[in-house]
Amino acid sequence: MLWNDDTAKDAVYEVPNDIVDVNFKIKCAQLPLDHAHQLSEAIIKELPWIEDNESAGIHLIHGAESGNGWIRPTDPDELIYPSRRTLFTIRTPQEFVANVQALDGTSINVCDTSIEFSKPTIRKLSKLTTIFARYVLADQIDDENSFLNEMIELLAKKNIRPKKMMSGRATTMRFPGKTLCARSLMIDGIDVTESVLLQQQGLGAGRKFGCGLFLPHKGIDAVNETQEK
Repeated sequence: MLWNDDTAKDAVYEVPNDIVDVNFKIKCAQLPLDHAHQLSEAIIKELPWIEDNESAGIHLIHGAESGNGWIRPTDPDELIYPSRRTLFTIRTPQEFVANVQALDGTSINVCDTSIEFSKPTIRKLSKLTTIFARYVLADQIDDENSFLNEMIELLAKKNIRPKKMMSGRATTMRFPGKTLCARSLMIDGIDVTESVLLQQQGLGAGRKFGCGLFLPHKGIDAVNETQEK
């Protein structure tokens, strides 16, 4: 007779902490929506190792948003006004956390505005399986279906095949001598290990100026409900 009375629960998945987000409270009066180039340059000047580190990423700064964070201004010159709750985030390998935290109490100048950093906190990547990136660079940016098809190809190279995807409106980012275009992208219908992998590795180029960096989201259904109102 075989009697297996092992009722132990399956092991709970633990998000690895080899790559984490370091969040700062900031004091900043205003910024133009398009501040990617100057913010990236200013942070890399303070933390030069970021430029050549493939796992590091610099999130852009965002003001008040609607639609669960999905609906944003589109005019690159429009000003945003960070609140006391606005955070600035650097995604970093664990071994550089102390280096990033050293920004505490310092300030940088971006678009003729001072940004002061304080009270850094460390946050693991999310277990949520609905994630979105505010900006993803692509070759096919004008047509939504072409953009999504390009994303499907990039994800397939990582052996990720989501059940649902949604893109937002195109955004321009101005750099010396060129303008880059990006779209927001939401991904749903993946498992937790795929979600963490995408948060760790990103999608496409531009991690140093806010592109391809995924965050947790409430879900595609919540966005659809907002857009239908």
